[in-house]
Amino acid sequence: MVTHEAWLTKLFNEYFADFANWLLALFGQKAENPAEPWADFMVMQILVAVILILLFAVLRTRLSVARPGGMQHIFEMIHGFVSEEAEGQVGHDSHRHIVLFETLFIFLIFCNLIGIIPGFVSPTQVIYVPVGCALIAFVYFNWVGIRKHGFKYAKHFVGPIWWLAPLMIPIEVIGTLARLLSLSVRLFANMYAGEQVTLVFLSLTYLVAPAIFMGLHVFVGLLQAYIFVLLTMIYVAGAVAEEH
Repeated sequence: MVTHEAWLTKLFNEYFADFANWLLALFGQKAENPAEPWADFMVMQILVAVILILLFAVLRTRLSVARPGGMQHIFEMIHGFVSEEAEGQVGHDSHRHIVLFETLFIFLIFCNLIGIIPGFVSPTQVIYVPVGCALIAFVYFNWVGIRKHGFKYAKHFVGPIWWLAPLMIPIEVIGTLARLLSLSVRLFANMYAGEQVTLVFLSLTYLVAPAIFMGLHVFVGLLQAYIFVLLTMIYVAGAVAEEH
């Protein structure tokens, strides 16, 4: 867990503590310290969301077929990359799910990499954020499976032979729930470890080694965002497969 408090989090706790306590009270919850209800991972997620909203608002005003700018080229490249991966994993219906894939991919990239900016921390190094993203993916692939196959979607829990159902159902249920755990723990563990290693080397030296490990941290952040979305694609592909 992140042990320090980012400067932006301090501002939120100073000026918006009452608002946070009010929101918690709506759900019957109470902060351990009502004077500091905001945690770094909450504030960093809000910051990432605001950055993305502003970024796409600006991008929309600059979209051009004749003279695309640098920002448009970057996001067109991201769209092409994710679309190609989705086509390879899900098939011809991948366009139906591309909004979720791209949203998760871009959100996770920003969450993973914002921690390299001095004064900020990566929210994905706190387990709640990976779990939240994993829950979205988990609910989504089960929902699209049920929407496409109806009650037949549950048949894959039974297995190919009906008399093995008492054995197969627990195995399949555990296996499906394990996907939620896999998505969450893989992202959390890698981002937390990467952040801690970077901080250790920053405390030891301030030139070559930190640059190397910050570069490694960027690579890990991009890779983990890709792996998370790739696994989500695989799970969606399995849920909508015709053999259900």
